[in-house]
Amino acid sequence: MVRTQIQLSENQVAMLKRIAASQHKSMAAVIRQAVDFFARSKDVADPKKQRERAMKAVGRFKSGVHDLSANHDDYLAEAFSG
Repeated sequence: MVRTQIQLSENQVAMLKRIAASQHKSMAAVIRQAVDFFARSKDVADPKKQRERAMKAVGRFKSGVHDLSANHDDYLAEAFSG
């Protein structure tokens, strides 16, 4: 692990202490958990995992349009011209 130093408001520290005590964890563990949760919620993922997720979606959906790959620009223009 990498050690870092941050500044928190008194309210933030009090809140962290309450959460840590209620979960029987250290404040550092609660902060690490919060950072992980924040990163996942913002979809800040490992590029390798993002690519794997995208590749799993390939071919799973059907548009019913047989020339979509060839004429996708035309379909997009039609969809957004409203």
